[in-house]
Amino acid sequence: MSNLIDIGVYRSDVNKRNARGNLMQRLYFSAMIIAIIVLIMLLFSIINQAFGYIAVSQAIKTEDLSDQPLNSLSSDELAQILLEQTPRLLLVMVRDNLNRAPVDQFTTTPFSQSINGTVPEDLASVTPRDLSGDAGPAAYARLLAANLSPDALTALIEANVLKVEIEKSWTLAESLFNRAAIEAEVANTPEQEELRFHSWLNNRLLTQRNSQQVEQTGIGPALAGTAYLLIMTIAISLPLGVGAAIYFEEYAKENFLNKLLETNIRNLAGVPSIIYGMLGLTVFVNTLSGITQGRTILSGALTLSLLILPIIITNSREALRAVPSTIREASYGLGATKWQTVSRQILPAALPGVLTGLILGVSRAIGETAPLIVIGATNSISTFPDGPFSRFSVLPFTIYNWSTQPDASFKNAASAAIIVLMLLLLLINATAIVLRNRAVSKRVQ
Repeated sequence: MSNLIDIGVYRSDVNKRNARGNLMQRLYFSAMIIAIIVLIMLLFSIINQAFGYIAVSQAIKTEDLSDQPLNSLSSDELAQILLEQTPRLLLVMVRDNLNRAPVDQFTTTPFSQSINGTVPEDLASVTPRDLSGDAGPAAYARLLAANLSPDALTALIEANVLKVEIEKSWTLAESLFNRAAIEAEVANTPEQEELRFHSWLNNRLLTQRNSQQVEQTGIGPALAGTAYLLIMTIAISLPLGVGAAIYFEEYAKENFLNKLLETNIRNLAGVPSIIYGMLGLTVFVNTLSGITQGRTILSGALTLSLLILPIIITNSREALRAVPSTIREASYGLGATKWQTVSRQILPAALPGVLTGLILGVSRAIGETAPLIVIGATNSISTFPDGPFSRFSVLPFTIYNWSTQPDASFKNAASAAIIVLMLLLLLINATAIVLRNRAVSKRVQ
């Protein structure tokens, strides 16, 4: 054996392999550390912008309106303040916050048909054009009180009566480490300003509509539109994706057509998302407008379903392929049909892998902006969606729009919206992970 193996060469080769292995291990470890550092920096940047001091000015004092703080008043009391202070603006407030009819038809449409919410019986058949004198503002105040929360009415008072404006904002790090300098800067300004520690991630951000005034802006319609869109996307893409995977793995024959379909599915995973937007515009918005009603949530969900179907199909096929063949053979040996074997044995065993594909697909879909802009998502939507045929806005588009505003305070609001988007993604992924783990535990048992 000593003539066949050169011990020195052998040891040299082993040392070289070990050295290469140690080098690759260090590189992988370094890459992981760099990724963690970058993630921490990203999270810190977002949180740093979402909290901090703000300098606020307002035209009149809150005490001039009420002896009690505004947040302790009821909707009727807040609407009465609006009636006393801004009677001429109440019609505009009703139109902007409650109207679901076309703007040009608002004054001639009965409130029961134009108001997106509760309408008192005596105003059901009345149109804005029918109201005159003191009856008009009083009716509008009643409509606002019946449909808007105290927080929403407080926002209207701050914007139109108190005229609250954020003059300047500071990050969380600046607020913690430069507090004395910030207080001195605010004290030396000639305007009547108040320094407050402000969380941009608050109830008003989650419930209010988008506004050109950063003090009153919110992501309510965008958040609701994103939730609607994701739920419908999952409902469409999951059964289609799993069904296609079952067909290719269990039923498809080896022929040219099936091979062509498989190749196209793999290639579609790398197609830019804007292409899907153009496809959605052509097919779902224009060609099938009689079904989808044009630029609606349904069109957006169908477009995103096409976007993530290749991911779901590919992962589901891998999950089905990983199921041991002995399960199939045992099922057939007991007399089960092919469909019984697939539906009762193979698919339940592959469910964890299927849900992993769903997580990856939803993670991509939730951050998409380009295809949704193409098919009609807009940041000007002021009403909450009430079904699949509603016009809609989405969080990624709102975040992008705010980040491009010249007012630096909008970037703080955008950071808070990013936190909401991440929490929504974590919620959906956590739900899928829990279901996956339950499927794994049942399979082990």
